[in-house]
Amino acid sequence: MAYWLFKTEPDTFSIDDLARANTVWEGVRNYQARNFLRDRVQVGDRVFIYHSSCKRVGIAGIGKVERAGFPDPFAFDPTSPYFDDKSNPEQPRWYAVELGFERKLPLVPLAALKANPALSGLPLVQKGSRLSVMPVSEAEWQAILSMV
Repeated sequence: MAYWLFKTEPDTFSIDDLARANTVWEGVRNYQARNFLRDRVQVGDRVFIYHSSCKRVGIAGIGKVERAGFPDPFAFDPTSPYFDDKSNPEQPRWYAVELGFERKLPLVPLAALKANPALSGLPLVQKGSRLSVMPVSEAEWQAILSMV
């Protein structure tokens, strides 16, 4: 099992939305994040759901990977904002995973994450990191859980 952090804007999709139903985590349009979804994220991996671009930024809950990387179906849908005319089912450019809900957490704010020395290597707290899917080490995972 591996650990991850997935960023989302809660106005678009929040931990509460995940609590209502499993979801296809689609729309990732960064090649490094895509590679993680395609090559490394596996069934059973656990995921921190991080709310970004909002008033209360931070880790809001935990999800679990229910289906590993598969071609992002929205890339093939011309009515989707995630449509990519250079992607096709035979040679997909973008990947998605299916997430299930595990539990909601009291929000762990970004400021608290940045202040925790055990998380200094976490890409989220490093300047310039805008990656929407990032690995979290087991030690970092435990450090974050201890903050709840």
